[in-house]
Amino acid sequence: MDTVWILGDQLHPDVSSLDGRTPDDTRILLVESRTKLASKRWHRQRAHLVITSMRRFGHELAARGFEVDHRRAESLRSGLHDHVDDHVPDRVVAMEPASAAGLALLHDEGVTTTRNTHFTCHWEDFAAWAGDRRGLRMEDFYRWQRRRLDILMDGDEPAGGRWNFDDQNREPPPTDGRSWPVPVQSDLDDVDRAVLADLDDMGADATWGADPTGIWPTSRRRALARLRHAVDEVLPRFGAHQDAMIGGEPFLAHTLLSPALNLGMLTPLEVCEAVEDAHRDGRVPINAAEGFIRQVIGWREYVWGLYWLHRDEFLAANAMDARRPLPPVLAGRADTDMACVADTMTSVHDHSYAHHIQRLMVLGNLALLSGVEPRAMVDWMWSSFVDGAEWVMLPNVVGMALYADGGIMATKPYAAGGNYIDRMSDHCGDCRYDRRARTGDDACPFTTMYWDFLARHRERLSDNHRLGRQLANLDRLSDLDAVRARAREVLAALDEGTL
Repeated sequence: MDTVWILGDQLHPDVSSLDGRTPDDTRILLVESRTKLASKRWHRQRAHLVITSMRRFGHELAARGFEVDHRRAESLRSGLHDHVDDHVPDRVVAMEPASAAGLALLHDEGVTTTRNTHFTCHWEDFAAWAGDRRGLRMEDFYRWQRRRLDILMDGDEPAGGRWNFDDQNREPPPTDGRSWPVPVQSDLDDVDRAVLADLDDMGADATWGADPTGIWPTSRRRALARLRHAVDEVLPRFGAHQDAMIGGEPFLAHTLLSPALNLGMLTPLEVCEAVEDAHRDGRVPINAAEGFIRQVIGWREYVWGLYWLHRDEFLAANAMDARRPLPPVLAGRADTDMACVADTMTSVHDHSYAHHIQRLMVLGNLALLSGVEPRAMVDWMWSSFVDGAEWVMLPNVVGMALYADGGIMATKPYAAGGNYIDRMSDHCGDCRYDRRARTGDDACPFTTMYWDFLARHRERLSDNHRLGRQLANLDRLSDLDAVRARAREVLAALDEGTL
């Protein structure tokens, strides 16, 4: 009898390692690694989601008649060894994991691997597409994906006559007091409570953040319910304000499907097909459907492909020579008077979540401008977000947010001052800091640090044609010395947790 080892991000009944298998010829192995759990200070909801979902999936496979060996072991490797010693399988088979370290472990242990089918574009296919292209533009990849998958296409042409509706999807926050969709929630049960008790046994400081509220699905059945809700209730209101930030509204019209996708409970193709069907039926406007599908088969798979193509470079990258440790406000050990950062960190604490603009233009921007060391930021975001994984965070943080890769992923640093935050949020109106001021005790830290960042990296960025106007504006500042002096005060306060 063979053993099929199901990893924690492969929680789908049609996982490729189970193709054609029955309970008569296959035993299931699931391993919870104590070393993995202790490797980072995980957000409670992140740790709870993975462990609870694994346990539920084990129960589902057992209900289908499979013998399930669900182990809590010191490490993945020791769990495998103990299983082999106890059951002596003919072979151990597993689907390729999403991470390079996981794949190396399977190869080292002689595990037979099946092709990873939880993405629409395997990393080998992405590498073939990349070939000897000088630049790997996401837009080019996305259009290639749309064509080959026949998603949101009218024959050879894109639905709606355009590939990209981004110009309709960047509206500032609405001021009409509208309500936003309420996320689906599931009641916590004995499985949830047992996992939380196990996390408590690790010690008071082993995890951080609020307990789960049932928003994040821990089974495929629950994930499918979230998909239906996203298509019926959320996506009709997605689109125009997908880049907006509103205080006290952590979810707005975002679908919240990324955790289920990243754990394999939903597949990207079924999600995109459901959205396309809703658009064809007139239930989801084209700008919302295209914007969402772009995120799933475009950006998400582009990031995964870049991870496999450039992982070693991302791990070592620090093109901006950033050395600052993680600030206390991000570690959850200090408050801040910066309204945008405070609101985003409240969302992370309460839900292990912040949407993509909060991640890039608030948290990432803060780390970029202040010079947080890339690996520290990657590890924190990996452990703090409910949809975190190495393949997610390495390219997104190192390449997109911190420009630490020197331009492999982005054509310029995504640096911004307070004006951007003011345009795309309602945070600045009640903030104690003035987003228009560069100097003085009330100057917006983002505005101050933005100009200091440009001055600090002037030589490094001088050849970037996309920053010509910004660097020219830097030269026009008559108070640059005062700005840089204020920046030193801001950075000291950030380090002390008093900003």
